[in-house]
Amino acid sequence: LVVFHETSHSSPAAARIRQLQQLANLGTVSAGLAHEIRNGFVSIKTFVDLLLQENPDNELGAVVRREVRRIDSIVKQMLRSASPPKPSFAEISLHAVIDQTLQLVAPQLEEKQIHLHREFLAPNNLISGDAFQLEQAFLNLFLNALDAMHTGGQLTIRTERVESHAAMETSPEPSARAAVRISISDTGTGIPREIIAQLFNPFFTTKPEGTGLGLPITRRIFAEHAGHIEVESEPEKGTTFHIVLPMSETVS
Repeated sequence: LVVFHETSHSSPAAARIRQLQQLANLGTVSAGLAHEIRNGFVSIKTFVDLLLQENPDNELGAVVRREVRRIDSIVKQMLRSASPPKPSFAEISLHAVIDQTLQLVAPQLEEKQIHLHREFLAPNNLISGDAFQLEQAFLNLFLNALDAMHTGGQLTIRTERVESHAAMETSPEPSARAAVRISISDTGTGIPREIIAQLFNPFFTTKPEGTGLGLPITRRIFAEHAGHIEVESEPEKGTTFHIVLPMSETVS
């Protein structure tokens, strides 16, 4: 008895269908979660406003208020539609966004005694983007890096100017365009090669309590900013995420 299985055409198509179904489910789940989050979010926002009225010079309170505004913005956009929220573009400083996001993970860095190393080498870092959404994307990557590292590791953030031809060109004959490459490196446990290809699949996770949505959302945010993200990793040596984002046309 000889049995033939044709896999060269059906497997990619089936995988694509599963991915579309997962993304559709993600939109439905996101809308439902956004509704429930907003119901409980009103009291948090009120409490933070009252706290800052009594302590206007409280720096931590100011950080919390900014995060409340960011989350409230995301929830409102998600409630308007089951589809993922679209970014609101403005000319922003990429380095400022990264620094603001690093402030949010400062307590975790201190707790795990993680050394932070910045290499902001990009001479111009102005991009057209949504600061709140980019902060969300970088926060996902920083938290993943912290989870992967033991006490005493190192988190390195490096930016540099590059010429990019990657999927950010709309003309039929793409030409080199000035961009900023951000490399986020950790000295953690690394990612096995067989898992790397699945990292950006919705609902795929290796964490016991993970949702598997952080990296897919992160990739979508960068894609909506005409950028892309890649990952390289070696078990027991660490992981690096490379993000390329086009520079603002006013400085490129």
